[in-house]
Amino acid sequence: MSGNIQLLSDTLAAAKAEGRSALIAYLPAGFPTVDGGIEAIKAVFDGGADVVEVGLPHSDPVLDGPVIQTADDIALRGGLKIKDVMRTVREAHAATGKPVLVMTYWNPIDRYGIERFTAELAEAGGAGCILPDLPVQESAVWREHAEKHGLATVFVVAPSSKDERLATITAAGSGFVYAASLMGVTGTRESVGNQAQDLVRRTKATTDLPVCVGLGVSDAKQAKEVASFADGVIVGSAFVKRLLDAEDETMGLAAVRALAGELAAGVRGNA
Repeated sequence: MSGNIQLLSDTLAAAKAEGRSALIAYLPAGFPTVDGGIEAIKAVFDGGADVVEVGLPHSDPVLDGPVIQTADDIALRGGLKIKDVMRTVREAHAATGKPVLVMTYWNPIDRYGIERFTAELAEAGGAGCILPDLPVQESAVWREHAEKHGLATVFVVAPSSKDERLATITAAGSGFVYAASLMGVTGTRESVGNQAQDLVRRTKATTDLPVCVGLGVSDAKQAKEVASFADGVIVGSAFVKRLLDAEDETMGLAAVRALAGELAAGVRGNA
């Protein structure tokens, strides 16, 4: 069975055709529970997200800030396994028909087996993987299997990336390019800053792939700002914080649905 890279590309293209950025939400699998995480993804899609990244919780999350680390810890202490991540992707995609990716560090895939992981992700209806710590020069085997199974390989670029390096990364990637808006870990911030706009400009000079910005976007005003220059706006910690702060699961689902609605208005310039 082939994965849904085409659905991802079509979704991003449809947003562009509407004259807006896509809203990409991030939520970790298994948080607050496996079932609760699946419901949360459905809620953000219902609120207006175009794409969802499902985080594969890891014990050494080098890119993740304290909010997502807390959620990952809850998921791991709950006994989350890769099969639960695949179930999350399968049920979220089946319920919505929307593109669902997995964001994961390399070590879990390496231990699980590249062919096994890509085959199962495609079978679950996944659209691809975001791999923040896989060096492009070491990615050939992964990309071969991902391409065979119809999965996007999304690489992360940072403000520190030189133009030549950007060209190398974007030539190897597919689906879209994840532009980290600033140096550091994930988390909400007061300002997204000018670094993001410059990084998008430099990245776009090397590729026709959509360039989507993450790290730091937490509200509709910031989403509107980033949407003015990026093809997609990625929001993670703000969604996770709404779930962490909620008194119960029902209120948590309502909170992430509402935030998705606010951010969806933002990417449409209505903040």
